[in-house]
Amino acid sequence: MSVKDLYDDAAGQLLATDQAIEPTRMFGSDGLKVADKTFAMVVKGALVVKLSAPRVEELITAGSGQRFDPGHGRVMKEWVSLEPDNLQIVIAYMTEAATFVAGLQRKKATK
Repeated sequence: MSVKDLYDDAAGQLLATDQAIEPTRMFGSDGLKVADKTFAMVVKGALVVKLSAPRVEELITAGSGQRFDPGHGRVMKEWVSLEPDNLQIVIAYMTEAATFVAGLQRKKATK
């Protein structure tokens, strides 16, 4: 099963179970957002999720992912490109990203 297929299945599950999550588009790709901020998408056949910079570094160091470059030669410090091969892992990464992004939005709202 391709990463895109896994993403589609995971997105369907997240959209069905969490009313705060909505479909969106970013960098010409289908994605998901929470609190008006994108947290997951598939770009060039890889799952791309927004996580804290330390978590991104952890995944890169572990060999699980690489820094995401949207194509203009500048990597994004809070985005990681992954190639998971099972649905539960995709759901876990996407849920982690949604939680991270929602938390960022809550912090902004309280300032």
